[in-house]
Amino acid sequence: MTLPVIDLRSDTVTLPTPEMRAAMADAAVGDDVFREDPAVNELQEVIADLLGKEAALFTPSGSMANQIALRTHCQQGDEFICESGCHVFNYEQGAFAQLSGLIPRTVDGKYGVLRLDQVQGLIRPDNEHLARTRLVTLENTHNRGGGKILPMESVKEVCGWAHENGLATHLDGARLFNAVVASKTAAKEWSQYFDTVSVCFSKGLGAPVGSALAGTKEMIAAAHRHRKMFGGGMRQAGIIAAGALFALRHQVDRLAEDHELARQIGSAVAEVPGLTLSPPPETNIVLFDLDMHLGTAAEFSARLEERGVLAMAFGPQQIRAVTHLNVSLAEGPRICDAIAACAEDAVSGRPASHVTSTYG
Repeated sequence: MTLPVIDLRSDTVTLPTPEMRAAMADAAVGDDVFREDPAVNELQEVIADLLGKEAALFTPSGSMANQIALRTHCQQGDEFICESGCHVFNYEQGAFAQLSGLIPRTVDGKYGVLRLDQVQGLIRPDNEHLARTRLVTLENTHNRGGGKILPMESVKEVCGWAHENGLATHLDGARLFNAVVASKTAAKEWSQYFDTVSVCFSKGLGAPVGSALAGTKEMIAAAHRHRKMFGGGMRQAGIIAAGALFALRHQVDRLAEDHELARQIGSAVAEVPGLTLSPPPETNIVLFDLDMHLGTAAEFSARLEERGVLAMAFGPQQIRAVTHLNVSLAEGPRICDAIAACAEDAVSGRPASHVTSTYG
């Protein structure tokens, strides 16, 4: 009997549950560009309240939410400070430059964490020769940091420094609810230090589409205009907003199961010679590096695929595995056994078939 494929490439591969599908089918809808969609309006009110903000805006994607935030805080030619591995800088096609004419100032953090001493002194003087520093953006949890939860104290210090110096702050909280569940800290406690916050509904929360941007009423009014310009105005979007509402009401606490599965996988990885966690998982992302004698990440992911486990080559020698609601704790032993067996195959010299790479 062929076992079903276990897909750990991303938590974006989640499928809506039957209950979520029913909620979506029953959603009351209207024209959201006219701000008349009841489900969208309800979702925006609910997420604004959860984040402790005055208002929120539903967007098709997290990338759009982030780019709207940058556009809201900055003008053409302005500079924003970000961690060098963050999603905004690496995975949004340089949209900050293409759409808004902005310049990034990147800082290397440890697993995505920026310290106060790293950003102090980065604000450019008010000089006609220089770009104007306007914004600091952070990511929590941090994707390339292996699902790292930003330490609350560092968030408070960096954002406090930014505000004291007249800079705005934005949080890319695509996986903020993973941080909420793992740290047992309410979303509004995390978001209180930021002028705007984006969150994603289509990752671990399991909705099929959508993100949101939250902030003051004035900022969200400006964000409405930017969303329209970026092509993000949607009509009867209540069908997808209902999925996000269902996720917020029913699928937040269960993120703890994803975190437990990630810890199980991480423990197994730590036992395999030649594999190194980077770092040990705190939430639902497992990153591990391969010693050269085990081959490349593309080859290792191909070996895993042969054993029915999909994971992502996240660098030349790095694998990413992301747990989510469509992979159960009961499948943990099979995943762990596959990782160990693939390492043994590499040592024995058995070639991997069908090698492809999602990395450069």
